[in-house]
Amino acid sequence: MNHTSIPETLRFESGQLLLIDQTRLPDEVLHLACSSVDQVHDAISRLVVRGAPAIGIAAAYGVCLAESGSRKSYIAAMDFLATSRPTAVNLFWALRRMRETLLRCESDFELADVLINEARAIHDEDREMCRDIGLEGAAVLKNCKRVLTHCNAGGLATSMRGTALAPIYQLHENRHSIEVFADETRPLLQGARLTAWELSQAGIPVTVLTDSMSGSLMRGGQIDAVIVGADRIANNGDVANKIGTYPLSILADYHNVPFYVAAPTSTFDPELPNGDAIPIEERARSEISHAGNRLMVPQEARVMNPAFDVTPAKLITGIITEKGVLQSPITSIQSDFLSVKSEKTD
Repeated sequence: MNHTSIPETLRFESGQLLLIDQTRLPDEVLHLACSSVDQVHDAISRLVVRGAPAIGIAAAYGVCLAESGSRKSYIAAMDFLATSRPTAVNLFWALRRMRETLLRCESDFELADVLINEARAIHDEDREMCRDIGLEGAAVLKNCKRVLTHCNAGGLATSMRGTALAPIYQLHENRHSIEVFADETRPLLQGARLTAWELSQAGIPVTVLTDSMSGSLMRGGQIDAVIVGADRIANNGDVANKIGTYPLSILADYHNVPFYVAAPTSTFDPELPNGDAIPIEERARSEISHAGNRLMVPQEARVMNPAFDVTPAKLITGIITEKGVLQSPITSIQSDFLSVKSEKTD
């Protein structure tokens, strides 16, 4: 695979949603075909498809698989898909768009076509978002040669190039020498299994490290910047991302390493005043207690398995979006983002 070939994690064709099964990577590259709302809900819940933008796209297509094709069944599909995962706001953003599209459509005869067209529009807009974040982020990281990332915010988490990895792909395409250090990201190893896989496929140098190694690398001056994705951004700029992001931001702050978040504006949730209001998903005990079929934690011991943590806005150097970069200090995503848009149009 050459450096321009980024895996497309999902596509809709012949009445089915086809997903790269990310639970099987990097051992096998398999596709799961979903032909029902229940199957899409299960795929999102089991992390067959994951990453906030990709979850939103999958849910939009999932609505179109409602069995009877009636307004009532489409609404029921939206309500059900909204229960698949609680933290990624793109899920609810996409479902809200589908609901608004349904309400605007006056013809039941045209409803199925109108909904699939809206889902495809969400998908197409995500491709454009990935490209634009790549361009914005490449300008921010143009002087960096060694970048650290956490979890997976690449092509597997979106429609193509990703959010946090989009600038990496853009710089690589521009023949800029860049190396990525990928936290393994426990407990499900999205960095080791997914980020390292897709960057390797694209021919980008990548080194996997345990989550506890990043501080030592920063102390040794081996990291020029940190860039991560986001699942929800509160109005004050606090960011929810994969568990382990918050301590990484503290280490970056202590070592004077720039810490960037890359996310589309659909990840903004201005209705939440701050990160304390972001719902944090608690996942199954087995993800911690077992490695495959092997028991790793005594049955008598309790486990904690929050999927996300919250990084305060004051620890973030900038939020890279498809419409511009919000620079620190970030006090309000609404007012700060409006100022960025006005600067870009002046």
